[in-house]
Amino acid sequence: MTNKAWSGVFEQATDRRVELFSESISFDHRLYAQDIRCSIAHAQMLAQVGLISADECRQIEQGLEAIRQEIEQGNFAFRTELEDIHMHVEKALIERTGDVGRKLHTARSRNDQVSTDLRVWVRDAIDLLDGRLLDLQKAFVGRCDADADVILPGYTHMQRAQPVLAPHYWLAYTEKLERDRGRLADCRKRVNVLSLGAAALAGTTLPIDRHDVAKRLDFADVARNSLDVSSDRDFAIEFAFALSLIAEHLSTWAEEWILWSTTEFNFIKLPQTFCTGSSIMPQKINPDVLELTRGKTARVIGNLTRLLVLVKGLPLAYNRDLQEDKEPLFDSFDTVRMCLELAAPLVAGTELKRDVIAARLDRGHLDATTLMEFLIKHGVPQRTGHEIVGKLVRTALERDCRLADLSQAEFTAAHPVLDSRVYDSLGAANAVAAFVSYGSTAPAEVAKQVAWWKQKLA
Repeated sequence: MTNKAWSGVFEQATDRRVELFSESISFDHRLYAQDIRCSIAHAQMLAQVGLISADECRQIEQGLEAIRQEIEQGNFAFRTELEDIHMHVEKALIERTGDVGRKLHTARSRNDQVSTDLRVWVRDAIDLLDGRLLDLQKAFVGRCDADADVILPGYTHMQRAQPVLAPHYWLAYTEKLERDRGRLADCRKRVNVLSLGAAALAGTTLPIDRHDVAKRLDFADVARNSLDVSSDRDFAIEFAFALSLIAEHLSTWAEEWILWSTTEFNFIKLPQTFCTGSSIMPQKINPDVLELTRGKTARVIGNLTRLLVLVKGLPLAYNRDLQEDKEPLFDSFDTVRMCLELAAPLVAGTELKRDVIAARLDRGHLDATTLMEFLIKHGVPQRTGHEIVGKLVRTALERDCRLADLSQAEFTAAHPVLDSRVYDSLGAANAVAAFVSYGSTAPAEVAKQVAWWKQKLA
């Protein structure tokens, strides 16, 4: 019979099929660093309150550090019969220190142990992703000066709408990424609460000091209710949600740039180091990184759904179902991290096709709204101005020409206020120059925003 940590009450050995079915070491081995760090803090607290001696604490620390080195060097054997990373580390410690190692699990359960390990892992993951998001923000802001004079057609409903400066577009994604960073920072506050000491679900009769452990592990707070925290996975689901929104933003950007790289749009030239070819069509340069970024969003959203369904029917407190929380969480993190690592250099290395964009910029009557607002500024009601300009656009469509190509007589016939000054508002460049509102694509406003972001991200 395999000597398991919980086998005292059992008379029969675990079926090998059950061991294979219930193991988690195949994926939770990546928690080894967090598990060892938390175990060292726990041992130091046990020594602090007198539940183990200072010498026993020293032996535990040295044993755990040796195990860490073995794992990092690839010399540690993982075995399914030991179930999870916690039992692997504890078993290896006992083999090194005997009864001293058997004291490490005093006043804790795997329930609060895994919750604490996972919290530390999520906290580390949030800090890493914040850095990757910052890199991508810097890549977008880094384009702004060089692209300051480029005007792009802005779209609604995938139809040309109004002209915008290229930096205004880059800063739109910088804003989205800032919200992503804000969500991660806010999520981190709820992650950063110590579970350890809740034990199985009710706490412990032993005189532990949970606040001491929190200080050693840099937790900002200690969970107040042992029954709640032993089964709480809100922090993991919230992190998965934040990852899903990051993926959604990356997918939107990828979709736009996939379109922009087509022959039909031809707005950008992607760096070939981020593209692939076709096995049959020699001419193809495919935006595979962007397509995979868009596609991988599906798995991140799917993982969030998987976690929500996982916990929807669980009673208090811990249930073994929660073992299933790690694979989707790890996968979402790995996926988003890789997408972000590729996104920043792709943004920095993409070339805007200025001549192509400029040659077609006057298509779509991007200046129509500016013309309407010219009328409004001269006392014409908005709805009336909307109708007047709509009729002028219809005339231009019938002739397949720009609004600026209509004659002065046609403008004056539409409304007397449309004298020769109207031409100062027509054309994409004039339309962009006419903007004045805060947060708009007005050149002066965009310049202020670029300067603000440079200072913020420095």
